[in-house]
Amino acid sequence: MAAFGYVAVDKTGKEVKGTIDAENVEVARQQAKQKDLTLLSIKEQGALSKDIKLDFGKKPGARDLGVMCRQFVSMNRAGVTLIESLKMLSEQTENKKLQATLQEVRVSVERGESLAFAMEQHRGTFPELMINMVSAGEASGNLDTALERVSEQLESSAKTQAMIKKAMIYPIAVCAVAIIVSIVMLVVVIPNYSVMFEDLGTELPGITKMYVALSDFLIGYWFIIIPVVIAIVVGIMMFSKTDAGKHVFGRLAIKIPILGNLTVKSASSMTARTLSTLLGAGVPLIEAVDIVSGVVSNVFFQEALKHAKDEITIGLPLSRPLEECGLFPPMVYHMIRIGEEAGNTEEMLDKLADYYDEEVEMAVQSLMAAMEPMIIIVLAVVVGGLIAACMAPMLTMYSALDNL
Repeated sequence: MAAFGYVAVDKTGKEVKGTIDAENVEVARQQAKQKDLTLLSIKEQGALSKDIKLDFGKKPGARDLGVMCRQFVSMNRAGVTLIESLKMLSEQTENKKLQATLQEVRVSVERGESLAFAMEQHRGTFPELMINMVSAGEASGNLDTALERVSEQLESSAKTQAMIKKAMIYPIAVCAVAIIVSIVMLVVVIPNYSVMFEDLGTELPGITKMYVALSDFLIGYWFIIIPVVIAIVVGIMMFSKTDAGKHVFGRLAIKIPILGNLTVKSASSMTARTLSTLLGAGVPLIEAVDIVSGVVSNVFFQEALKHAKDEITIGLPLSRPLEECGLFPPMVYHMIRIGEEAGNTEEMLDKLADYYDEEVEMAVQSLMAAMEPMIIIVLAVVVGGLIAACMAPMLTMYSALDNL
């Protein structure tokens, strides 16, 4: 496809500029006509003439979008028009990227496009869940209810993410301090000790010799070590984005004892909450399961839900593929099966989501409780070894003086 830059007048008489991706200029003209644009000029853009958009704005998080939905609902129920609501929201939001996106959405709505269609053009800002919920809300005439449920979903997700991030701050900070202290000791303190005791003619103990050798290696080959470490980190990050990497890290996230418990419960909570939100807005089950498969982060849960969608398509109940995949806890598929038999699947999913939200919070606390002693042990080994390497020569020297 080629990119065609155009200058046109919209149905309000305002001059607008933009780009259309099309196979040829005639198709581009037809697309412009479908958007109620009167073309003034249109021409194909070359590699150097293409519109370049530099986006330095921070992508809005779940909390930003949740607050936006809450404000949207309040304005709508107060009788504020959709276009005016979008204008007010773009002025109120603090996130620059979201502010610019809402302005573009307002322009699209002014041209007569639906809110869901306008948001769909900005998938990098609005998640798939929100777009589908808005689309279902507009189709059913319950946009307020749809947005309210989206805000609850996003706020719940933001709360869970905040808990996990908070739990990781302490071990990351401690590890960073340990690394810095170790480097300072090895690069500054140990060499000075080594020179001092060599001048005194004192034989260094074995542990001190080991750390002196490590210190000499760091000082002598730092220009090789740093690029190698950076290359390893970048390599791991790149590998984690590949299909094989996603499966390796996904399996580790499930198999590591305490972390696996948190991963499974987080996925169960996300699946139940998102499914309940989508079904409550009138989204068909097959489409809802497909959307959820793109929301969960672990690749094995994604594949399980995609398989579940295929099974539902041929007429099987959702509970069956969830049970057969072996990833979800028994409570998940048992509760869903009860809901399917009683005809209140949405209500059961709500209860499941509430239960696993609490379970995630407890899992985070358990993870923290388990990590604290492990961090203390690691610090004791690392820092204790360095201190022992520094103190051992002094103790050897004092012992030699006592024997004189």
